[in-house]
Order: sequence, then structure tokens, then C-alpha cells
Amino acid sequence: MARNIVITGGTRGIGQGMAREFLRRGHHVCMTGRSQRSVDEGLQGLKADAGEAKLIGIPCEVADLGQVQAVWDGAASEFGGVDIWINNAGIANLMQDFDAIEKQEYDNVVNTNIIGTFNGCKVALIGMKQQGHGQIYNFEGFGSDGRIGNGLSIYGTTKRAVTYFTDALIKEYKDSPVNIGFLSPGIVITNMTLTEADHLPPERWEKTKRIYNIIADKVETVTPWLVEATLADFGKHGSRLAWLNTPKAMGRFFKAFVLRQKRDLFAGLDA
Repeated sequence: MARNIVITGGTRGIGQGMAREFLRRGHHVCMTGRSQRSVDEGLQGLKADAGEAKLIGIPCEVADLGQVQAVWDGAASEFGGVDIWINNAGIANLMQDFDAIEKQEYDNVVNTNIIGTFNGCKVALIGMKQQGHGQIYNFEGFGSDGRIGNGLSIYGTTKRAVTYFTDALIKEYKDSPVNIGFLSPGIVITNMTLTEADHLPPERWEKTKRIYNIIADKVETVTPWLVEATLADFGKHGSRLAWLNTPKAMGRFFKAFVLRQKRDLFAGLDA
């Protein structure tokens, strides 16, 4: 059965990767981007994967509730409803000490990662309750589990907040027709990750890359698993679909430090 799916921030990175994998499996996708240009580029990049599935894109600033509502309305009109809504849109602050981060930058991170998730959940909850079914997923990220990293004070705080918020919704809506859960991709090399290289001292970036080469993955590795897990989870409430679980992470470090196996996720990339 083909599902109708909305992915916020679906024009690049994990969002676009998931959109591609849903389309390849015959599901209909509505993805969003901040501008018409980004949406057009995202659609062009996914066109070859759509096949018979429907693919639409709608510009949306997720911090604007009215624009998020327009995404629901557009997707529901085109597809006849929305089965799965994925709050993927997110941005990170540049990796700097807090006092060096401009107010506009942390406003943008908070508005996108927290307010954007609030708006997506509100719109999807109202629409899905009216149609009598639906699944909402919020993305976790660094900081969701309370870990602290230098230079990630703002981003980590927003992801910690998203985890609390999602846990609260899972409790509040346990008896509703709407199911809510988490998507946890681990560390994925995206454009957002590579931007860090331009704002870190070379020695710190080299150290960061060494860790990423042990524990991180590429979009094309993670997104097929996330999509299969999401589809299999349909109808379940309170799930945490985590690609990088503890046993897998421990295995990565064992291979790196004991078996001396090397990975290079940055080969061919400008980092």
C-alpha cells in the first residue's frame, strides 16, 4: 500500500535521502525547502526516482505556522491525506564558543529546530485527528541524550528540547489515533557537517574527522534503513527508530582501535 508522506527540509541531506528511498518504494512524497529555488532543485534531484509515485515540493519556513499549514493543505489535496509526517528540517550553529555566536544565528537555530518542530506537530496532529490516523516522527540529534560537545551548545540544547517535547507528546496522545515517535540517524555526513570545516582550526577539524570516520555514516547508507524502519513501524506509538545503537557504536570502535580497520567517509569531498 502506498503511503502519503511529508518530509520537512527534504531538499538535501537526510531529508532528500529519505524522500528518494520512499519514492523508490512507490510511496508519494511532499518535501519542503526554505525557498522556491531549493524546492525546484530538490525536485529535480528526485525526479528520476519517482517512477509512478507522486512527488511535490512546497516552499516553507517551518517557524511560520501558516506556511506549515499550507504544506499540510497542499499534500492532503494532492494525495488525499497524509499518513506519515517527518519533522526533519533542522540547522546547526557554527561550532564556536557561545559568546562568539551571533544572536541572529541562535535565533535561527531555535526557531527552526524547536518552533519548527512544534509547528509541524501541531499541524499534523490536527489534520491526522480529523482524518482518523497518522504517524509523526521527530528527529533526534547530538544533545538529545544529554551529551555536551564544545561549540554545540545551541544545537544540542534544541535537540534535547525536541526529545523532551516528543516524550511529552507520546504520553499526551497515547490514546489518540495519531502515533508519535523518534527517528535517530546517528552521525551522518551532510552539507551541514562539512560546513564545520570552514569554521574550525585545521587541527581540530582533523581530530573531528577521525571520530567521524569511526562512528559516522553517509546519507545513502543510513536513509534506506530509516525508511524501511519507518514503514514497518506504521501504526505503532512511542517508537525510537535508532540506526546507531550502542552495540553498533561499540563495534565501530572495536574495529577501529583493535582490528585497526580504517574508513574514509571524506574521500572525494571538499572538507
